[in-house]
Amino acid sequence: MKDDAHAADKADAPPRPDAAADPAADPAAARGLRVAYLVNQYPKVSHTFIRREIQALERLGVRVDRYALRGWDNPTPDPSDAEECARTRHLLRRGPAPLAAAALRVALRRPRRFARALGAALAMGRRGMRPLPYHLAYLAHACRLLELLRDAPVAHLHAHFGTNAAEVALLLRLLGGPRYSFTVHGSDEFDHADGLALDRKIAGAAFVAAISAYTRAQLMRRAAPEHWPRIQVVRCGLEDAFFADDPAPFPERPHLLCIGRFCVEKGQPILLDAFAAVARAHPDARLILAGDGEMRPLIERRIAELGLNARATITGWISSDQVRDLIRASTAVVQPSLMEGLPVVLMEAMAQRRPVISTWIAGIPELVVDGENGWLVPAGDAEAAARAIDACLSAPPERLARMAEAGFARVRARHAIDAEAARLAELFAQST
Repeated sequence: MKDDAHAADKADAPPRPDAAADPAADPAAARGLRVAYLVNQYPKVSHTFIRREIQALERLGVRVDRYALRGWDNPTPDPSDAEECARTRHLLRRGPAPLAAAALRVALRRPRRFARALGAALAMGRRGMRPLPYHLAYLAHACRLLELLRDAPVAHLHAHFGTNAAEVALLLRLLGGPRYSFTVHGSDEFDHADGLALDRKIAGAAFVAAISAYTRAQLMRRAAPEHWPRIQVVRCGLEDAFFADDPAPFPERPHLLCIGRFCVEKGQPILLDAFAAVARAHPDARLILAGDGEMRPLIERRIAELGLNARATITGWISSDQVRDLIRASTAVVQPSLMEGLPVVLMEAMAQRRPVISTWIAGIPELVVDGENGWLVPAGDAEAAARAIDACLSAPPERLARMAEAGFARVRARHAIDAEAARLAELFAQST
């Protein structure tokens, strides 16, 4: 079954190869456009970049309807996420019965389209990362969403992540739903490209947004060359209010800050080993770990084993305002990731005029210039991380201030959310 979604509408065509090439492009054609966003879980503490993107599109005059598979019971420490939750239609909230009923109705009303979508779901299930029943569930989600969009029609559907939400979008298109696109964020997506059927999803999409040039290149490896023009770089961004007008003074007692979910990919244990190695040379230094997750018990044990109980603090999940406050109170932000796309927290740190320490992976070197606005080290190398931390904590305030200003200028030029949303809005308009 080739180019499944395009078989649903032979008039479909990818956007021009130069789509969104002009960062100052006028998205006026998208003003008044109604689109739907589809995410696996929304809102979610670690998905603030999606909320920022949606709100920026709305400021441009695009109407955005929110849909998610799950997420109605996620913690929402940020009041903005609580508001987003109230505006989101969660497809699984009433359980599987409405989904099954929708699948039956669509199968009876649109048997040929349903058969095409079922064939695609079966094909993706045969080589998928998850067993076949999951893919049949995604088809049921697509049927339910088809009915919801019949009552609230949209010109375009955009999914975030190339996982189950993108599959639902593809199946929805095969059922006769709107054209779709999706954003790919991290290496976990293209590392599992075959199991996620990324080639099929790209082939069926009007366009695909990659958050960095590195991400785009990896998607090109997985897509047919004739589909490469569909893959466009649309970066995550920050709203104007997040860019500090004036730099906060560096703290007298040095503080390092690490923000993110406690999981293997984020590498917090490497940071703890590195911090312990330099702690004796910098007795006043403190480390704050902001976040939570499945690795918290391991991280707490490692803090105790390294004798860092008085030097390292875990905050749990915090709001966007608290993130900003902690960044402004820090000396530098450290992101020791083993696998990433391009961490938003690095953008946030630079926007608040703080240097960063991170790893030479994925899209990070596109933002962090080693020695200019931060330090880059090999991923998983605690000794190299310790040297970078020591260099940061030993640097005179004048050098830290110069690095911070360089980072501020770079992130403002590359990651202003209104500019990136304008690029996305133009792509939406071209796809309708």
